[in-house]
Amino acid sequence: MESKVVWKEGMSFDVHLDGHVFTIDADEAVGGKNQGPKPKGLTLSSLAGCTGMDVISILTKMRIPVQTLEVTARAELTEEHPKRFKKIITRYEVTGPDDISVERIQRAVVLSEERYCGVSATLKPSVEMLSEIVVNGVQVEA
Repeated sequence: MESKVVWKEGMSFDVHLDGHVFTIDADEAVGGKNQGPKPKGLTLSSLAGCTGMDVISILTKMRIPVQTLEVTARAELTEEHPKRFKKIITRYEVTGPDDISVERIQRAVVLSEERYCGVSATLKPSVEMLSEIVVNGVQVEA
């Protein structure tokens, strides 16, 4: 796996990853023009995408009829530089039939977070990681 960034201007870079090109930038307050996502935000997106793909794959293999899955990763940063992730809360929102198996959804999340998601495994040693699971609009134990 390889990613390359090429400076454009100011704080803006083109990112080349897996045949895709997109722009990252910084806030205007630090010399950017806010023309693309920020690197720390992309880390959260990577976490949400990685675990989301795991969870949907596991639930599909379990034959759990998921209608929608949304994964949100929210982070708290340290106050001092380097401003790193202190805590990340990953929220899984699943919808499906009224009789959808909450236990299997919980199991899929645990499997992703503890065994399969490489992004989560990379962050865990230095970041407090918490989870929330919502099934059909009701928060359940993570």
